[in-house]
Amino acid sequence: MRNVKNNCFDVGGKLLRTAKAKKILLQSISPTTKSEIVPLKKALGRILAENVISKIHVPGYDNAAVDGYAIYFNDLKKNKETMLPIAGTITAGHPLGKKFKKGFAYRILTGAPITGNPKGPDTIIMQEDCKIIGNRVLIQPIHKKGSNYRFKGEDIKSGATILSKGKQLRPQEVGLAASVGRKKLRVYKKIHIAIFSTGDELQEPGKKLRPGLIYNSNRYSLISLTNKLQCKTTDLGVLPDDYKKTLSALSSAAKKFDFIITSGGVSVGDEDHVYRAIKKLGKVHFWKVAIKPGRPIALGNIKKAKIIGLPGNPVSVIVTFMIFAKPALLKLSGLKQFEPHLYKVRSGFQYKKKMGRREWLRAALVNGENKETRVQKYPEDGSGILSSMVDSDGLVELPEKLRYVKKGMLVDFLPFDEVLK
Repeated sequence: MRNVKNNCFDVGGKLLRTAKAKKILLQSISPTTKSEIVPLKKALGRILAENVISKIHVPGYDNAAVDGYAIYFNDLKKNKETMLPIAGTITAGHPLGKKFKKGFAYRILTGAPITGNPKGPDTIIMQEDCKIIGNRVLIQPIHKKGSNYRFKGEDIKSGATILSKGKQLRPQEVGLAASVGRKKLRVYKKIHIAIFSTGDELQEPGKKLRPGLIYNSNRYSLISLTNKLQCKTTDLGVLPDDYKKTLSALSSAAKKFDFIITSGGVSVGDEDHVYRAIKKLGKVHFWKVAIKPGRPIALGNIKKAKIIGLPGNPVSVIVTFMIFAKPALLKLSGLKQFEPHLYKVRSGFQYKKKMGRREWLRAALVNGENKETRVQKYPEDGSGILSSMVDSDGLVELPEKLRYVKKGMLVDFLPFDEVLK
């Protein structure tokens, strides 16, 4: 590889720490502003491009939270059973249709409205606390005023912002939008991603494996990872170990796509051409990061397209995608909150770590002493052991300043459910 003068990330240069690399990465990305309107049925997983403001109260009227009997609290006797005549029945979607009267009870079902002039009953007695005798209801003592009563606007007030721009829509957000009458939502358009694998040694699954070749697992890992992010992913195949062809392919892709992801070709080998091509066509923001697995990882841009060159080893590809590429893609897609949650779990293993480097250990959750959950490190550390990702529940994240992990100490655990969803 040719020397690049005054580049602190070149061979022998200082390795960048994770926090600094992520800061550079995210500062280099501006969220998309392109949006479209979609029906609620197609909104799941999309990212809101508007603030959703309710034009109504939810619920829009006082109503019953349970099946039972609606009464005026002051009609109840203190510390004694109360017998009240039943004056009518109210069901969901069907108001009483006449004036409420004090001194009476009304059979009411969940969700039924309690409206009227004068104001309707103020308390709902659960049917389990009542006994029907003819056309009367016997109510047990000791109840609170307002029990089992849903008030108008209790969930949402008219004029309230119920969903904010930059929020990813889960089933509950879609349902909330529907509850205020929204039929459609404005969301950000999906960003377009191109994926390349690199290396003459790669062969497609389904074919007989020739001597010296390996099946291309990275291609399918990356397609699956990006498809989970609601992106439009185009697989551009395998780049050969040829500098001119790599240069041409990346230049062409940069004109058509918002983001380019490559696997392999960013180390210091004679046939690692991706880094050189990015440097030639655009700008490299950083190259080598003090991490394990996955030290060689290149972030740059070619014209308006962002590009991340991930390592070639299959475990390194997935881990560096989760830590670096995924937050970059989510920010570009318009998402506001995209950092995963780390959980404190006690270690079930001992480990010696290199200072100055952030590491992610593949690990599984196990039941320790007294049924306390502990995290157990996968026996092998090799970045080519893809089966370790299948047999693990997540990653133990170890900071740069840590030197030893001792049994029983609290460590940060990153579940795959947080970063591979």
